[in-house]
Amino acid sequence: MPLRMKLTAITLDCSDPEALAAFYRQATGLEVHPKSNSDFAGLNGDYGLLIGFQRVDDYRAPCWPDQAVAQQLHLDFVVDDLDEAEALLLELGAAKPEYQPGGEGWRVLIDPAGHPFCLTKRAV
Repeated sequence: MPLRMKLTAITLDCSDPEALAAFYRQATGLEVHPKSNSDFAGLNGDYGLLIGFQRVDDYRAPCWPDQAVAQQLHLDFVVDDLDEAEALLLELGAAKPEYQPGGEGWRVLIDPAGHPFCLTKRAV
């Protein structure tokens, strides 16, 4: 019988937790966790899921799609309009790498700490 577990948090390493939390707060509208600080910041997600950002000394950003520093994980977000979401996220500080393997189906962006994340169009 499998162990019954509930996912409660996803945490990304970074050099500036408060700045990365601010980027994702602006992008998602999630509320900042009340115990956030300069070493660990969090955003309260749906169904009790916390997205956390923890300070790591000598943090090295992933090199996507190059594997010199592996991406380790990435987040996926569904959006209504890929072009609109991309434009907003670029204004907030995301970057768009040249390599885009998703064609018209999805986009890869890079957050301010170097983590790749994907945008997918919401199915109608």
